[in-house]
Order: sequence, then C-alpha cells, then structure tokens
Amino acid sequence: MGLAKRAVLFLMIIMVGICGLSMAAVYNVGDSAGWTVLGGGLDYQDWAATKKFFVGDILVFEYNNQFHNVTQVNVQDFKSCNPESLIIGYGKGSDAITLASSGEYYFLCGHPGHCQAGQKLHITVNSAVSPPIPPAKNVAPSPCYTLKLSYLTITVAVLPSFLLLV
Repeated sequence: MGLAKRAVLFLMIIMVGICGLSMAAVYNVGDSAGWTVLGGGLDYQDWAATKKFFVGDILVFEYNNQFHNVTQVNVQDFKSCNPESLIIGYGKGSDAITLASSGEYYFLCGHPGHCQAGQKLHITVNSAVSPPIPPAKNVAPSPCYTLKLSYLTITVAVLPSFLLLV
C-alpha cells in the first residue's frame, strides 16, 4: 500500500510540473494583420506595447514569403534598418520564434524599404514566468489551469502525506 501512495504522489508532482511547462504565451505578431507593410497603419511598437513578454513565450510571424521575411538584428542595425548583419533570418511565411532568454529582441523585414515603412519590431523579454492566462468565459478550464490555481492547495495537502510516507 505504501508503494501505491508514493506512486500516486509521484504522478501528481509530475502532472504539476508538466502543467507548469505549458505556461508560455503565443503571440501572433500584428494579430490578424500579420507581418506586413500593408497593415492598414499598423504600428508594431504600438502592438507590442500592449503585451508583456516572458522567457518561453512564442512569437508567430505570419506573412507572404514572396514579399517579406523576418530578420533578427542588433539594436544598431534595427535603428538603421540594416538587415545585412543578421543574428538569424526566417523566410518560411509562418515562423514561430521561442523567446529563449530575457533581454531586448529586434526584428525587421529585410526586403528593401519595408523596415523604413515600419515593418520592424522591438520587444523586451522578462525573465520571470508569465502569469497564467485565465480561460475564456463559458469554457471549462483545462486540467493544467486548474492545477496551477490549486498548486498551493495541492502542495499543502500533499506535503504532510508525503512526509508520512518517508
């Protein structure tokens, strides 16, 4: 019986850990307009100003790869709209970029004139874990979300039991 209790406890700890890993937010750059110079006056800095980015979050750039690309550059190249000294380039038309570390990120379109027309993005990525996003109204919460909300409760309830097993 003691082995069964330990197995259940182990599985609960694993589930809480896995749910904690799934807290990354996914951002579609430019929302429905996507990554384009034809965004109807879309300012990517205004778009980014309404968001708070964290390590592990994902930026999704959607664009027509015949006319656009995504180039990650340093701050100097960002300011001068120079795509030549790129850190990394993307060109699939649907690129998901995981924000792997905290700091400043600079992206621009490397096609002539696009960056100058405003197709560029600067974001700051925070090192703290992003807070859980509440579920939409009238939608049942996922098991991970429920576990996140009750993590403290599970810890408080399980810890004494675990100590008894040891």
